[in-house]
Amino acid sequence: MNDFKHIVAENIIKLRTSYGLTQAQLGEKLNYSDKSVSKWERGEALPDVYVLKQIAGMFNVTVDFLLVDHSGEKVSLKKPFHRYSRKMISLIVFLGVWAAAILAFVILWMSGIVVWLIFVYTVPISLIVLLVLNSIWGNRKNNLYIISGIVWGIICSVYLTAIDKNWWQLFILGVPAQIIIVLSFFIKRKTDKN
Repeated sequence: MNDFKHIVAENIIKLRTSYGLTQAQLGEKLNYSDKSVSKWERGEALPDVYVLKQIAGMFNVTVDFLLVDHSGEKVSLKKPFHRYSRKMISLIVFLGVWAAAILAFVILWMSGIVVWLIFVYTVPISLIVLLVLNSIWGNRKNNLYIISGIVWGIICSVYLTAIDKNWWQLFILGVPAQIIIVLSFFIKRKTDKN
């Protein structure tokens, strides 16, 4: 069993270092601490099957690659190839939402109806689109700001829609919502101590 742990450990080290990642960076991508990664790399513990699958997908190898000894072989590792820039795709989709809002505004304006609230509604809608793209690509660092923007955008949209009723109390609801959002980003996944 110890040999097996050391084989997996060597393969994780080889992959991590070939991609230029630190133990902390790998742990962050897997939602584990750098201490857990260190234990795996020292052969003191084995990651569970789900984590092995995540590691294999991250480094563009099979789970079998992680479990087999490659010490006598020359292994060439290929970094995953991203054909398109994720930031550029996000920007294009974000601008597409705003272009649709402008188009709807112009069409309604040409029909004699001026609905400026379309632009107010577009703020949370475009932020929801960014949140989805951000979550798909696994970049969770900005989600706190995006979710906060969505909540405050929705509150402002409702307030401005019913401005004649002066529902300023809606902004009071935003305070506990914001606290919950911030606290939820401090929740960490517990790791095994074994």
